Amino acid sequence: MVETASFRGYNAPSRRRAFGAIVRNTMKFKLKDAVIPVKQNQIIHHRQIVSVAVALPVHGTFSYSIPAHFAPHACPGKRVLVPFGRRTVTGYLIGPALETDPLEIKHILDVLDDTPLFPATMIPFFKWIAAYYMHPLGQVINTALPAGLNLTDIAILTLGEAGAQALESSPLSPLEGIVLSALAKRPAGIKQLQKAIGQPVSWALVHLMRQRGWIQVDRQIKARQVQPKTIRWVTVHGVAPVSTGMSVQRQSIRTMLETEGDLSIPALKARIPTAPPLIRAMQKSGQVAVYERTVYRDPFGDPIEPDTPPRLTVEQAEAVSTMAPMLGKGFKTVLLAGVTGSGKTEIYLRLTQAALDKGLRVLVLVPEIALISQTERRFRARFGETVAVLHSGLSQGERYDQWLRIAKADATIAIGARSCIFAPFGDVGLIIVDEEHDASYKQEGGLSYNARDLAVVRARHHNALAILGSATPSVQSWYNVTVGKYETAGLTRRVNRQPLPAIQTVDLSRSRDDRGIRRYITAPLQQAIRETLDDGNQALIFLNRRGFSAFPICGRCGQPIRCKNCDISLTLHKRANAFRCHYCGFSKAAASTCPSCGSDKTRLLGVGTEKIQEAMNQLFPEARVARMDRDTMTRKGSIVSLLKNLKHRRIDILVGTQMVAKGHDFPGITLVGVICADLTLNFPDFRAGERTFQLLAQVAGRAGRGDQPGRVILQTYNPDHFSILAAKDQDFKAFFNHEIGFRKALGYPPYARMIAVRISGKNPQQTAAHARALGENCREMLAACASFHEQIHVMGPIEAPLSRIANHHRWQILLKSTDTVELHRFAHELILGHHATSTGRHVKVTVDVDPFFLM
Repeated sequence: MVETASFRGYNAPSRRRAFGAIVRNTMKFKLKDAVIPVKQNQIIHHRQIVSVAVALPVHGTFSYSIPAHFAPHACPGKRVLVPFGRRTVTGYLIGPALETDPLEIKHILDVLDDTPLFPATMIPFFKWIAAYYMHPLGQVINTALPAGLNLTDIAILTLGEAGAQALESSPLSPLEGIVLSALAKRPAGIKQLQKAIGQPVSWALVHLMRQRGWIQVDRQIKARQVQPKTIRWVTVHGVAPVSTGMSVQRQSIRTMLETEGDLSIPALKARIPTAPPLIRAMQKSGQVAVYERTVYRDPFGDPIEPDTPPRLTVEQAEAVSTMAPMLGKGFKTVLLAGVTGSGKTEIYLRLTQAALDKGLRVLVLVPEIALISQTERRFRARFGETVAVLHSGLSQGERYDQWLRIAKADATIAIGARSCIFAPFGDVGLIIVDEEHDASYKQEGGLSYNARDLAVVRARHHNALAILGSATPSVQSWYNVTVGKYETAGLTRRVNRQPLPAIQTVDLSRSRDDRGIRRYITAPLQQAIRETLDDGNQALIFLNRRGFSAFPICGRCGQPIRCKNCDISLTLHKRANAFRCHYCGFSKAAASTCPSCGSDKTRLLGVGTEKIQEAMNQLFPEARVARMDRDTMTRKGSIVSLLKNLKHRRIDILVGTQMVAKGHDFPGITLVGVICADLTLNFPDFRAGERTFQLLAQVAGRAGRGDQPGRVILQTYNPDHFSILAAKDQDFKAFFNHEIGFRKALGYPPYARMIAVRISGKNPQQTAAHARALGENCREMLAACASFHEQIHVMGPIEAPLSRIANHHRWQILLKSTDTVELHRFAHELILGHHATSTGRHVKVTVDVDPFFLM
């Protein structure tokens, strides 16, 4: 299907003919002078050559000319359809290009948007991201935009006359015969063909059959998946008819339209069920006219009652009075360090109001989709319809509509997870990052950006105020405070004047010999849960591992039940009655036999949230137990439903993973039980201690946020570890002072910057060889350049701790330096410069700047 909606001045058949003509011959337009807008509210005269970033893995931008009939509609921020090699792809218009030889330049085929999808002021931001993360500019923009917008062309295979003859008379290989027989039924794309015949078809075979004249290969444009939503509306048309010539129902429709104005067909149908056929008849007789109006899909659901701002505490008032005057006065970053329950969200709301009063736009980032509902409701109660939300939990259509609301200035506040940093505000005055320490702000795969860091960068680009809030600030952010890069504001008391919860550690090594679930749910924890339930309160039981059994082994030979695609054990999910891999998604039935000895006996070692939920039901049969993890929160609305049940005390015990530890406000929870505090402590990662401290301090902070004091039972095998002790005391400064010494001695962030070069491939020998070749290139570059030799530290190549995921063997090289410029120059030369090694089709090399996960 061909997208032709942007050919202005053509009717529909003419649009299709015009587009087809342009695709067949893209070099017929003459170059003329045009007026091209390059900035908002600014127009300059320029030759009709523009710079376009294509949504492909190619670096840089490309120059195209604009045909005269598109020139009035071409401006930065719009999508364009362009020829690229033998393909037709979506590109993004960046602005005027440098002069290029008109005879060598190709022409834009279409301008796909009526209004820009992003403002021109965001283009420097996108270029900074592309340079810093060493990622193609077109793919940076593609990552930022809602999914499903781009047009792509696909190869369509059609049986030729020679192919039909060959099918009848020529000797064919089995696969050739199957392919030709399938194409004799209908033309197909390569993926459709492979699905139809149930086996792969190589492009080498396609090219061979094409050379023989058996098949034809044509390219067709595949339409975008997301379209604006429209609803048909009805308006009065013509002179009022004589009433005797109309039925009673038609007269009712006409009267409603005359008295109430235009109405939508769904609204009329709600009053008169037979309205649609009546309207069609009235339209045919000229009594009414029907037109379409674009509407926004509603992602919010239930309406929210407006709230009344509470009275601020002394500390809150001081924080607001310190930060509010900074709005509109240039770039600044403030770290808001407040204990759990200290009222940071109310400060965000007050600062947002101050920003709106000055005509500024506001971006609010939260780390998890699970938190967005709570934050969005608080902001909508205060600011109403000015709030938009952006996150991956929305449908493609909802996200597209929310994006347009922001781009068209129908919304002045955007709330979302990490991708919300790309919200298309032309100018931003305030950027808030809640729970700034959270690792969820780091995107893994594709464009590996850190939304917290980009919040600071975007604030600098817009001369805005950035607020980073957390009860457990990251080592990086607090270090920036100590060296004067960030300012700070503090909240040391809870708003309800309740003390922080009392934390009791329980040494799990003392219950090592206990059998069954009592190894994990110790007597002190059981007693605390019983007392909590008897008092009519709620308990939260935390374990950062989902599933039922995390380490199943064969009951006869002792071999672990492993994933066939990854070097990792499978996890039993009892409700699904299956073993599952949490990395590649591989699954097999729980009744499977051991691949080593054939035994059907399995020992279910280890524990997960599913097993803990089952144990809670057994130990406390009268309690209402729920679970909050990725397995139970997959359906749309499931998070909101669970939080409502918790708020209205329809849940007595909540079992959950880290989803429950982040920023939620559960006033009825007075007890938090941590099943095992050590799960993240022994990871081969220099941030393991930091993550453990933050996770434990955050989950402990869920207790005692209402009228009743809270308590925490923290079970651990390492009660004397400094991360555990700092979490017990809820003292992030003590943790920082201990941790920063290790970082400095070893030269890890924040005292240095790091880049991870990851090499992966299906063939272990080819992957290892390419990793070693890259390592040799690193050594040659260090030897050849004195500044590299002095500034760059190369670690590896070495197999990754998880050496195989999804049948891809993984190696990595870590580059480290105190000089950010030299580090990026080294990595750029290694990957894209003269020392770059061709990867071919079988090995993939990716760059992760400022990596968070080293597994």
